[in-house]
Amino acid sequence: MKYTITHIKGGTDNCYLVSDGKNAVLFDTASGEYLQQVIDECGKYDLKLIVLSHPHFDHAENADALSKKFNVPVAYNEADDGIFDDYNSQPLYSYGIVGFVVLKASLKVLSQTKVIRPENRFFVKEGDTLADYGFPDIKVVELPGHSNGSIGLLVSDDAMLVGDALDNWIRPATAHLYTDLEAEKKTVEKIRSFGKRTYYYGHGKPTDKF
Repeated sequence: MKYTITHIKGGTDNCYLVSDGKNAVLFDTASGEYLQQVIDECGKYDLKLIVLSHPHFDHAENADALSKKFNVPVAYNEADDGIFDDYNSQPLYSYGIVGFVVLKASLKVLSQTKVIRPENRFFVKEGDTLADYGFPDIKVVELPGHSNGSIGLLVSDDAMLVGDALDNWIRPATAHLYTDLEAEKKTVEKIRSFGKRTYYYGHGKPTDKF
């Protein structure tokens, strides 16, 4: 099935609505200041599910509020569950000037922001589909590196939501922030193995290559 992917921009952060025209899945939720904007976009569809690429504040701060607002569950990978209790459970490192600047800004906000673990939640893993929510051909892909439990979604044959496994701050690149560099390198090769498609990043505009 062909899906429409709607970009919801929350400052420098991206979240996406994947829709069949009536029903939708929200991928990431942006940070708290953009809650109403995300509510307005989600309200245009019958929202079935929220999927988090990982629980950092700029992707997950609105997850619990949106879950309660639309009475839908939140899915993420179990390896990242501890981040809700302590973001330092998975320390972040950086490379390059861009990474240094982003990390410095991120750590300040991370230390000041409490992301609420969604009450209505469940875990997903590699190969799971969203069939129970009306999207049987959307598949979960594990993309560790930026965080241990980072995930993306394969949407049909021509699109992939990658969260922060890649970023496009200046140009498409390996994530400038990482928890595990070796895992991140393997994730990049894994993404490449899926072949040419449009990549939807957690930061930056979508591209058809990286």
